[in-house]
Amino acid sequence: MADEQELIIPGELAILPLRGVVVYPMMWLPLTIGQERSIRLVDDALTELPAQRIIGLLTSRNADIEEPSTDQIYEIGTAAMVHRMLKAPDGTIRLIVQGLERIRIRRYFQHDPYLRAEIELLPDDEEESLEQEALMRTTLELFRRLVALVPHMPEELETAAINATSARQLVYLVSASIRIEPAQAQEILEINPVKEKLVKLNALLTKELEVLELGRKIQTQAQDEMNKMQREYFLREQLKAIQKELGESDEQEAEIQEFEKRITAAGMPEEAEKEARRELDRMRKMPTQAAEYSVIKTYVDWMVSLPWSVTTPDNLDIAHARQVLNEDHYGLEKIKDRILEFLAVRKLRLERKVEGAGPEPAPQDQIRRDREGVILCFVGPPGTGKTSLGRSVARALGRKFVRLALGGIRDEAEIRGFRRTYIGSMPGRVIQSLRRSESRNPVFMLDEVDKLGHDFRGDPSSALLEVLDPEQNSEFRDHYLDVPFDLSQVFFITTANWLDPIPQPLLDRMEVIELSSYTEEEKVKIAVGYLVPRQIRENGLRAEELGFSDDALRRLVREYTREAGVRNLEREIGAVCRKVATKVAEQGSALSVNGGAMPETAEQALPETAGQPIAPVLVDAKDLNTYLGRPKFLPEVAERVERAGVATGLAWTPTGGDILFLEATRMPGSKGFTLTGQLGDVMKESAQAALSWVRSSAKDYGVDEDFFSKSDIHLHIPAGATPKDGPSAGVTIATALMSLLTGRPVRKDLAMTGEITLRGQVLPVGGIKEKVLAASRNGLCTVILPKRNEFDLEDVPEAVRSKMQFVFAERVDDVVHAALTPATAEA
Repeated sequence: MADEQELIIPGELAILPLRGVVVYPMMWLPLTIGQERSIRLVDDALTELPAQRIIGLLTSRNADIEEPSTDQIYEIGTAAMVHRMLKAPDGTIRLIVQGLERIRIRRYFQHDPYLRAEIELLPDDEEESLEQEALMRTTLELFRRLVALVPHMPEELETAAINATSARQLVYLVSASIRIEPAQAQEILEINPVKEKLVKLNALLTKELEVLELGRKIQTQAQDEMNKMQREYFLREQLKAIQKELGESDEQEAEIQEFEKRITAAGMPEEAEKEARRELDRMRKMPTQAAEYSVIKTYVDWMVSLPWSVTTPDNLDIAHARQVLNEDHYGLEKIKDRILEFLAVRKLRLERKVEGAGPEPAPQDQIRRDREGVILCFVGPPGTGKTSLGRSVARALGRKFVRLALGGIRDEAEIRGFRRTYIGSMPGRVIQSLRRSESRNPVFMLDEVDKLGHDFRGDPSSALLEVLDPEQNSEFRDHYLDVPFDLSQVFFITTANWLDPIPQPLLDRMEVIELSSYTEEEKVKIAVGYLVPRQIRENGLRAEELGFSDDALRRLVREYTREAGVRNLEREIGAVCRKVATKVAEQGSALSVNGGAMPETAEQALPETAGQPIAPVLVDAKDLNTYLGRPKFLPEVAERVERAGVATGLAWTPTGGDILFLEATRMPGSKGFTLTGQLGDVMKESAQAALSWVRSSAKDYGVDEDFFSKSDIHLHIPAGATPKDGPSAGVTIATALMSLLTGRPVRKDLAMTGEITLRGQVLPVGGIKEKVLAASRNGLCTVILPKRNEFDLEDVPEAVRSKMQFVFAERVDDVVHAALTPATAEA
């Protein structure tokens, strides 16, 4: 060292940039160089006097840059002496350098062929103190532990650290021996004084020791686990050998192994798989004769049978979906549009997910991104195609279809399942239906959701809250399974006849789409396109053997059915088909077309002489009496309202719209007002309000103001066995009373609806579309509606609006003037 200390470091040095390594003072280090300018620098340094073999070693800030510029090199480095040089066959040069002292670059004055700069020396400040002595001992202890944990570090390093003559030498020796990042090594080089270097070094040593000790702990645990698995394997093999010697059957083990394969193949979530394997381990340790064995076996069988990861790909062809929906159902444009919107959105999401368009969603939004996001509720009268529409949706999407009838369900466990503590327990109907569908993304129809009941066993509608909530159903927990099952990919469709019985929290989770009554023309088209072909096929006939004229179908709609849907219409068509099928069977051969013309009458189509061939049948309107008997419904509006005191009102029912006849009569008495017809409280109050308005307005219509003090009035609404309620009959009651008192009958072709106030205002009501369709079905041409319901006519089909006249009333006076026949007509 004496010779080294006599060396004088010049103020100008050639600078050799280093990549990924920091050279410390007092340290010997091998270097490999290969760049042309670096080789030139070394050659020039070795040709000079020994005093000029000193070069500056500075570390590059970015190790990936081969030839860094001056601003990409740290300003502080180490002056080092080149002791040896060895040229390798690959053209690189290997050097042995010795660090001498810290230096700082003042300025670069040469850039080619290599860097040269003016430097200044930066000797380390070192002072002896108790704190520095304590830091040195801590460094030695940490370094000793580090050497013991790292196999590739020789024990000689520990000895060299112990024999270090100064704190400065100890810092640089330890820093050069451990694995640290170049930036951290540079930081230790730049720190001054030495005591601060020791503080930084101890922090790095502590962190490195924590990482190494944690790694050793993990390695030890892994080794222990491997030893445990090997031990269990040997014990199981011994157990098998013992069972074989005892002659016991291998059926149980084979069954368990089969379950293990099915668990692995099921693709369960982590929690579900953990629970299934835990129950399987219990099953393995239990004799087959134990009662609990069959319980566990049933549970595991349910777990492996569920479609945890099985899905059916969606058919996202919009044109195909539109074709399927139109093939199966006539009309229902709103629902068809909603289904096509769902398909379009899903198609765009999948396409843009593949393209990588848009920002990647945050982890907490993953479930939101993948869920269906829509739960539809079809509400409408019976027979309008709600249930069959669900099947069409499944066919259009290419998904499986499952239907769960909720009518009459009163037990919450029917939805959420029975707990395994009970004998014979099983999952709820939701999980059972998914198992039958063998898919986790079917179209799931919850039919008649408005028919749910509840009693002391629970409220099923409350259990459905989790099933139908997109925020919760991704982790639906059935009581029997007791593990979460993802329902977010299920396309839920619920059906109901009306919304009132559905609890509001449940209704709030569904997107309601209303299906209204069919018009007469729509029913005829549905019959021609769907009902007639289906009934001909189901009754074993051929299409060419039986036909219905449009007039026959219209008469069927008007006189043999009175409904919002087409269910009874199909029954009547089926009855006609059965009559024809009976004749065919009696003849002993199928009907065939022989090139003759269609018969003109039913008598020609149904010959009484046995053995004669039966000609093709065309059912006309006049033939319906032969097939179905006398009509069930006859027009009665004209007869019912030909006398004063009778008015025709419109009502909404769960089965569609209907007409009501309100009859008022007057008799001698004193202020008696009788209401009959099983009326509800709201309708009774509307009648009182109507009577008050009539009394207050009597003078305006030429009625004796004291009529009520000399008379009793009886108001009756026929069909007394049917409960009636609601405010929409207010204007009809007022009109009937005014017709009675003035002696002016109500127009025969007119019906009305609207709520009345004491001041004579007409307030809006609901169910306008159904009420207008009911008026159209009964042959009424004019309908009086509240002025504020004018916009609701947009929901009425154009074919109905075009052939009807509408009067929009703001006051009851407008209703009376439009409804009553002129006074001159009384004669």
